[in-house]
Amino acid sequence: MGTNKRHTKKQTTRVRGEHCLNVFISYELKHSLQQLADKYDRTISDMVRALLRIGIPMMEGLSQAEEVMVKEYIQLFRKLRQVKSLKDI
Repeated sequence: MGTNKRHTKKQTTRVRGEHCLNVFISYELKHSLQQLADKYDRTISDMVRALLRIGIPMMEGLSQAEEVMVKEYIQLFRKLRQVKSLKDI
């Protein structure tokens, strides 16, 4: 039993440390977060967690749209280059 308790404690300790995130931000951003937290009677940590939950899906959507746009731009550029080379012939 002693080994199970140590093993469980070791796993718990590892999991607790892996979810922690340190982020350096500007004083202006921290001040904005503090004002927002005060306005809605929450902690800065609660506001940051909420912003991350909201912001991650938005960032994924923007990144996917950007990726599609770049691929389509490259395809269009290649087509225009082919048309130009055909005109030169």
